[in-house]
Amino acid sequence: MERMNQSDFGERQKVLVIEDERDIRELVRVSLAGEGFSTIEAGDGDLGIALARRERPVAVILDLMLPGISGLEVCRRLRAEEGTASIPVVMVTARTGEADKIVGLEIGADDYVTKPFSPRELAARVKAVLRRSYGRVAERPHEAYDRGGLRVDLDSYEVYVDDKRVELSLREFELLRFFVTHPNRVYDRGQLLELVWGPETYVEPRTVDVHIRRLRRHIERDDSSPEWIVTVRGVGYMFDERRFR
Repeated sequence: MERMNQSDFGERQKVLVIEDERDIRELVRVSLAGEGFSTIEAGDGDLGIALARRERPVAVILDLMLPGISGLEVCRRLRAEEGTASIPVVMVTARTGEADKIVGLEIGADDYVTKPFSPRELAARVKAVLRRSYGRVAERPHEAYDRGGLRVDLDSYEVYVDDKRVELSLREFELLRFFVTHPNRVYDRGQLLELVWGPETYVEPRTVDVHIRRLRRHIERDDSSPEWIVTVRGVGYMFDERRFR
């Protein structure tokens, strides 16, 4: 069985999430993005196996209860093939019985998390199996955006405006995270949908406008005359931090 080294891991930070519930995939994606990982997603076992073969992710997060073939069968097939046998698998399930856990571990899962789970716990479990499988995984430094009275903690998902904490939905935080990490550039609705919502999410382009309005109400001192998230007429939106240079 081929063992990947640290340099391989540094180049391939994709985690495959095989989960039929879109909301949970979304939660996992956001959590792992905060730890420096990208994700690829599958809603069923057949697609998950195909993606594992093609993409060779650094780890797989695998739901036990899937439509079609079960998570246990997916794990068996991954372990049976040379190209995917060494990929660490973290199994996730709503089942709490000890027998299910034992079966999952016996057929090759590296760890087991029970729903509902903490996103931070899941991210920590993924990093732990990566350390065991590939050696030491370098810790990512704590990241935060802090300018002009706006502070966005990219690790704890906390947002402050003039030292007052504001509560954002998960999607609003994702959108704000994207903006603060890609400032001073205009994005149209289609680009924001693909880059923030994901290419496999099918929603109306006007959904972007709705979330922009909500986000402005949270972070702008005057949302009728926004300073941070500005509209570039006929093009799209830009997160404008140029006045702080």
